[in-house]
Amino acid sequence: MNLRLLLLFSFTLLGALGASAQYTLKGTVYDSSRNYALSAVIVSSTAGNSVVTGAEGAYSLPVSDKDSVWFTFLGKPTLKYAVKTIPDLSQFDIALRVPATGSRYKVLKEVVVYGRNYRIDSARNRQEYARAFDFQRPNLGTMTSVGAGGAGIDVNELIRLFQFRKNKSSARFQARLLAEEEQKYIDNRFSKPLIRRLTGLTGPDLDAFQERFRPSVEFTRGASDYDFQTYIKLCYDAWMGKTPAPPEQQ
Repeated sequence: MNLRLLLLFSFTLLGALGASAQYTLKGTVYDSSRNYALSAVIVSSTAGNSVVTGAEGAYSLPVSDKDSVWFTFLGKPTLKYAVKTIPDLSQFDIALRVPATGSRYKVLKEVVVYGRNYRIDSARNRQEYARAFDFQRPNLGTMTSVGAGGAGIDVNELIRLFQFRKNKSSARFQARLLAEEEQKYIDNRFSKPLIRRLTGLTGPDLDAFQERFRPSVEFTRGASDYDFQTYIKLCYDAWMGKTPAPPEQQ
């Protein structure tokens, strides 16, 4: 009897270990302008689950880390997206080019996946502080103007040349805005949902991991999704003591 119970427990444990982790994929589907939500878009997974977007274009689909998902609109599907490559399962927004009636294309064209919050916030920030982002110290090029009568000196630029304190303050403010933008970009890509999904860390451990292994902006901008996720997994090995040091950011 004990042997039978032991075997049953072993098979149950093996089944649990072999099972894929379950998640919920959420997002919104837009048209190519990103201004209007699309309803009646079918969101499907290779596991056989599917949902249809409502009037607000929102969807919520149960998935596993072994699934791939795709979107179908007016009978035309997108390419498939592997769940394990999606950075943030809580906000997988997508913009679709609506096919024209009678289009010969069998696959939806120009599918754009984007992180809505970061990019919209970044664009708004750029617009709000346009003068600061566009600031340039006065120099010979900005002071010289060429008109119908020939070359001349821009008086306003000449005056600005001697506004040392104002120029220094503007340059500092611009540098601060650029630095904040870079850090927000890292936050957006080195996100808690992605790290949690790849490592299983939560709470204070997740916060500490995110602080200890925060990547450089150069690596964050240049790394592919595969390389970036590999970096996180290698960092987790270092966190668990399997390797002596975190991986190099190449």
